[in-house]
Amino acid sequence: MFSGTQMIEELWLIPLGFVAGILGSMIGLGGGIIMVPVLTFAGFAPTVAASNSLFATFSNAIASTISYSRQKRIEYSIGLKLGLLSIPGTIIGAYISSDVTPGIFKILFVLVLISSSIYIFLRRKFESKHYNTSKQVMLLVIGTSFFAGMISSFFGIGGGIIFVPLMIIAMGMGMKNAAPTSQLVLLFTSFSGLITHSILGHPDYLQSLLLAVGAFGGGLIGARLSLEIKERSLQILITVVIIIAAIKLFIESIENMF
Repeated sequence: MFSGTQMIEELWLIPLGFVAGILGSMIGLGGGIIMVPVLTFAGFAPTVAASNSLFATFSNAIASTISYSRQKRIEYSIGLKLGLLSIPGTIIGAYISSDVTPGIFKILFVLVLISSSIYIFLRRKFESKHYNTSKQVMLLVIGTSFFAGMISSFFGIGGGIIFVPLMIIAMGMGMKNAAPTSQLVLLFTSFSGLITHSILGHPDYLQSLLLAVGAFGGGLIGARLSLEIKERSLQILITVVIIIAAIKLFIESIENMF
């Protein structure tokens, strides 16, 4: 059972999940890209940070999918296929994460953060107006979905950083539908990942619950704000935050080595 003192000490996770949920829902990458660095800074072990984040990502994806469904911006056929294709990768990613050291995890996550910031800042330039469903593209989709599932479960970020560019660049989907469809995909990746992490005994369920509560509310609000907020302002803000997090993680990983 959870003690009252422990509950109070962990309440800061609710606003963390809320803020991460808003940003994750709006850009379609999942809130893990915000939550995992913060949890890592707070001293959480890699597997705990990743597994806790997946609970919140799943909660956020539920709320976002409901909201985006009402806005009729989800491509269900594509989302379901990508989600199912990613499941084997999520299982492998969770198992691999059990053996990674904090220092290596931080260095690898720095690369993910840098990739995320580049994509977020330049994503309008990736827009395409034509769907591409050729055999070559479908083979790329299958392989990339598996890889995205591994990344999702290993880092606890949901995999949106892979899925959104895949839908836009390779498949020709517009951003208006790619980010919402990504949230449907994250339902599968995050749920499969959190189940595997749970079997392995990685998550702290109180922390996961508090993050999930905040992320759910953030998902509902983020989906609404995506129709109103100036995208360029959001891009700059998130890019700056992510770059700062990447620099701090890199410095910490270097210090741990010496």
